Amino acid sequence: MPDDTQDVISGGHLVAKALKAEGVDRIYTLCGGHIIDIYDGCVDEGIEVVDVRHEQVAAHAADGYARITGKPGCAVVTAGPGTTDAVTGVANAFRAESPMLLIGGQGALTQHKMGSLQDLPHVDMMTPITKFAAAVPDTARAADMVSMAFRECYHGAPGPSFLEIPRDVLDAKVPVDKARVPKPGAYRASTRSAGDPEAIEKLADLLVHAEKPAILLGSQVWTTRGTEAAIELVRTLNVPAYMNGAGRGTLPPGDPHHFQLSRRYAFSNADVIVIVGTPFDFRMGYGKRLSQSATVVQIDLDYRTVGKNRDIDLGIVGDAGLVLKSVTEAASGRVNGGASKRKEWLDELRAAEQTALDKRLPQLRSDASPIHPYRLVSEINDFLTEDSIYIGDGGDIVTFSGQVVQPKSPGHWMDPGPLGTLGVGVPFVLAAKQARPDKEVVALFGDGAFSLTGWDFETLVRYDLPFVGIVGNNSSMNQIRYGQAAKYGKERERVGNTLGDVHYDKFAQMLGGYGEEVRDPADIGPALRRARESGKPSLINVWVDPDAYAPGTMNQTMYK
Repeated sequence: MPDDTQDVISGGHLVAKALKAEGVDRIYTLCGGHIIDIYDGCVDEGIEVVDVRHEQVAAHAADGYARITGKPGCAVVTAGPGTTDAVTGVANAFRAESPMLLIGGQGALTQHKMGSLQDLPHVDMMTPITKFAAAVPDTARAADMVSMAFRECYHGAPGPSFLEIPRDVLDAKVPVDKARVPKPGAYRASTRSAGDPEAIEKLADLLVHAEKPAILLGSQVWTTRGTEAAIELVRTLNVPAYMNGAGRGTLPPGDPHHFQLSRRYAFSNADVIVIVGTPFDFRMGYGKRLSQSATVVQIDLDYRTVGKNRDIDLGIVGDAGLVLKSVTEAASGRVNGGASKRKEWLDELRAAEQTALDKRLPQLRSDASPIHPYRLVSEINDFLTEDSIYIGDGGDIVTFSGQVVQPKSPGHWMDPGPLGTLGVGVPFVLAAKQARPDKEVVALFGDGAFSLTGWDFETLVRYDLPFVGIVGNNSSMNQIRYGQAAKYGKERERVGNTLGDVHYDKFAQMLGGYGEEVRDPADIGPALRRARESGKPSLINVWVDPDAYAPGTMNQTMYK
């Protein structure tokens, strides 16, 4: 036992000191007896404790906070079901390359394997979906292991880590001089790499001599805060740019190098294609959607991603921003970077873009009732300002929005990422509005997606976090319904995918927010403006046509 006259500190307070050293200013949590000493430490360290109604929300919010701020997020949950409830949020962060730490409680070491309350093998469960998962074996190691977990979050592409802390380890006190408390900024090295200089020169040469280049700016452009470098490259070398994931908004709509609707055409006809910070996963048709005759270059933070699923001509492992900056510098002064001869190529793509828009225009302006989803997402796009962070949480309705909604600024688009997790919307709103209270937050939900974590709308009311929420309500899990109809016929299209006609506007009102129902497309814009002006968390319940499906839904490979 430590001497009572000596300065001592508990495990929970050591955890809080380590969180503070990492720059964490709030944790997302649902309370439990295993973890309350961390709360006590957070109070002393000035770290806000944000309590939610479900641990999945806590984990999603930590993920969202990391995406918005560039700092790692943190969620703290109790043992057993508290930790298993958070698994989905951690898995989503893992696939989305989002740095966060989940801390889970655990029964006391003195009760190990005895069947203590909520005891489960958390580390074994978390290992496949984290970059690092471990138990804290001793109170004096608590802060040290928190810093270790954060360090592992940034090994290669970012991702989540997990720590479980047994109750007696967390509550025990040790002499202050026996505990290692890492100094801020002194336990993590820079992970920024500009890539192999020879490969940089080769890519610069390829782009200078390309006649029809195209570049895809993926999530890692935002993760690495490489926006300015990306903009400089596409403008200096006159390269058409497409954006996906968190890379959306790198270039504003209307920029001469911003393209969206002609991506398939470009990837089928380009002679050089540069893929930045995006794996060849299902979103990219596993690489098969790129012209087989094109020279393909892939840039990624993770060596394991480069060349996976598809052969490439050049691979560069490094920080997207630094790599793109180096390529621009390497190409400078070379026959105007080849930029002047690409005007015809950009005009060709702009014509393809206009053709696609003209084809869709009648639906974007449709006065039909029930409301066509294209009309809804078009109204939302018109509603956004340069300060609007857009969040998409749903299946078919958000697939519609992916073709139409264009964020006006970098870092202003949030979606679950490649895990396709429904239910991220409310927790992402929570994180975004707390991280950037100066920003407007606009969230589009499918009615099925909102149902998963919607009770934490009350958390948004409780913390006074106004946002504009829209529910595209077709009383269906429509993305799945389409697949069932295609595969089994219309007579079996509604097995297990049909929801009740829920008035989410009244749900919002019940919880103290603003709610409004819309059935006429002419009422969408005014309703959105009233929600903005209400200064409250809001839900505009828009009844959309259940028989309209997004092209992205109909083209999904799983239904082929």
